[in-house]
This record gives sequence, C-alpha cells and structure tokens, in this order.
Amino acid sequence: MGTRSRIAVMHGDVCKSVYCHWDGYLEHNGAILQEHYDSAKANQLVALGDISSLGPNIGEQHPFSPHFDEGSKEAYDAAKDAGYTTFYGRDRGEKDTGWQVAHSFEEFLKQVDDCCGEYYYVMENGVWYCGSMYGEFKNRLVRLDQALESVKESENA
Repeated sequence: MGTRSRIAVMHGDVCKSVYCHWDGYLEHNGAILQEHYDSAKANQLVALGDISSLGPNIGEQHPFSPHFDEGSKEAYDAAKDAGYTTFYGRDRGEKDTGWQVAHSFEEFLKQVDDCCGEYYYVMENGVWYCGSMYGEFKNRLVRLDQALESVKESENA
C-alpha cells in the first residue's frame, strides 16, 4: 500500500502541486527532496505532473513497469538503478496528470486530503517545508530539514 503525498512549489501566492503515490513519508520522499531537489529541479519535477515513485533524479522516459512488453524489464531496472522518478503521464502515457493550483493553504490541504495524502512537501524561496495530515506536523508547515532531524532524534532515543 502506498504512502501518498503531495509535492508543491510556491510561485508568489500560487501553489502548484502534484500527487505522489509511493513512499511519501519523511524518511523517503522527504529525504530525497531535501537532498536532491533545489528550487529549479523542484519546478521541473512538478511540471511533469503526478508521480508514481520519486527518485533522486527526474530522469528520462522509461517503462512504467517491468511487465509492459518485451525488453521493458531491463529498461525499467536500469531506470530504477539510475534513481529515475516514475511519472504517470511521461512514463505510462496517462492523461490529465498535470499539477493542481491552490490559492490558499486550506485549498492545498483539501487537495492533499482529496488524494488521501498523508504527507505534503512545499518548496518556497529555496527552502523545503513539510507537514502531515496527522501527528506532530498536522495541518501546518515546518522546515523539512528540522522535521528530518526530529525523526533522526526520535529513532536514536
């Protein structure tokens, strides 16, 4: 079962976000975003639309699954080994997978809720923020680097 999330970039008062199906928790998607996605790369990520699985690299078009056709397993495995992100539109050819726009934090939270998202990530002015629909970061934004540090501290306690 996926841990759903939304990944967003702020443009002034406009929030553009995409759905991500797999591994939305802080230790996976949060860590990848913090370590590998600056503002420019975050904008490129969101521009490609909804995501199945986030990787450290945006990558190139590749098979969505190792089971589509002859030769797709090798190409799929190579993309995974290279850390490519898998997109519903680019890699599976789905339509209507583009970003959504929100004009308020409440509207964004509704988008997170509507996709059954558990976590959300927002890039604003070069800094990643995160939150969740429950728990310590419920319905608010905290700096992602601080949230990741908090997770590490609780694991070491």
